[in-house]
Amino acid sequence: MARRAVLEAPSVLGLFPGGVERLPEALLDAGLADAVGARRAGRVPPLAYDPVRDPASGLLNPTAIRAYARSLAEATGRLLDAGEQPVVLGGDCSIQLGTLLALRRRGRFGLLFLDGHADFYQPEAEPDGQAASMDLALATGRGPAVVADLDGLGPLVRDGDVVALGRRDAEEADRYGSQRIEDTAITVIDLPAVQAEGAEAAARRAVDQLTGPERDGFWVHLDCDVLDDAVMPPSTTASRAGWGGTSWRRSCRSRSPPVAPWASRSRSSTPTSMPAAPSGAGWSPAWEPVSADSGRHRHRWPSRGTLARCTWPSSTSGGCGRRWRTR
Repeated sequence: MARRAVLEAPSVLGLFPGGVERLPEALLDAGLADAVGARRAGRVPPLAYDPVRDPASGLLNPTAIRAYARSLAEATGRLLDAGEQPVVLGGDCSIQLGTLLALRRRGRFGLLFLDGHADFYQPEAEPDGQAASMDLALATGRGPAVVADLDGLGPLVRDGDVVALGRRDAEEADRYGSQRIEDTAITVIDLPAVQAEGAEAAARRAVDQLTGPERDGFWVHLDCDVLDDAVMPPSTTASRAGWGGTSWRRSCRSRSPPVAPWASRSRSSTPTSMPAAPSGAGWSPAWEPVSADSGRHRHRWPSRGTLARCTWPSSTSGGCGRRWRTR
C-alpha cells in the first residue's frame, strides 16, 4: 500500500475566514499524521481573501481560487508521481478543485463525495457567492469558466463518475433555488437512503460503482458536516442530524483497496476546543449570529463567557432562536 502523505491546504477563498482554516493545524497537533501512518508533506499557503463579490462571475475570489487550485494541483501531483497517497486537509470545499485538477491531468478518476450538502448551487442562487456551496457543480463543469474549466480540462470529473453520499440538504437546496443534482447522471445516495440501506451497505455500493477498469481510481472528498452534530458540531453551517459515529466507522470499513489517493477536509466542522452548551431544547454549541440579505444565515464563535440567543430575523416571528453559552 502506498505511503500516506498529509498536505495542508488551509484556504478559505470559497467561504470566509471563520475557523476552518485552522483545521489542518488542529488535526496535526492532535496526532492525525501518526494515527494514519502518514508523513507531513508540507503546506500550500492560502492566498489573500477578498470579501467583495466579483461582478462578472458572481463568485468571491474566482481568480484566486483558480490560482490556488493550480498550486494545490502541483503539490498534490508531486505526491502522486512519487507513488504516495495524499491526504489533503483544508480549508473549505473549494480546495477539491485543486486535487481533482491534479488527477484530471493524469487520467480518468471518479469522486466519492461525502458531504451533508450537495454543493451544487449556481452563482445566481448562492446568496454570498461562495464557491464552497458550488464545488461539486464546478468540478463537473457547471459554472463560470474561470473555475469550472481549469486549464481547459473541465469538467474535472464526469457526472457518471461521481457518487454523492450522505447529503441531507435537499429541501433547503430546492428552497433557495439550487440547480438539481437529481437531474444529472450523478449518483445520489442521500442520508435517508443511507439510513434505510445501512451505512456499510450504502458505502459498499458507492465504492463498487466507482471501481472498475474504465477508471484509474477515485478520490474521496470528506466534509465533516456529513457527520451528526453530536459527533462533530459545526463551526459555520448548522444542519439536521447526520451520520453517527458507529455508522460512520462501519461505512469506512467498507472502502476496499485499491482506491485513488484520498482527501479529508472540512468546511463546516473543526476539532478545535468546543465550548460546552447546556442540554435542553433549543441550545446549540457556541454560535454567533450573522445575517445575510438572502434570508440564509450562519453562526460563528461568540466571545467566551457569554450567554446569547440568535434573534435572526429580528423583524419576524419564528426566527432561528438558537441559544448558546460559552466557557
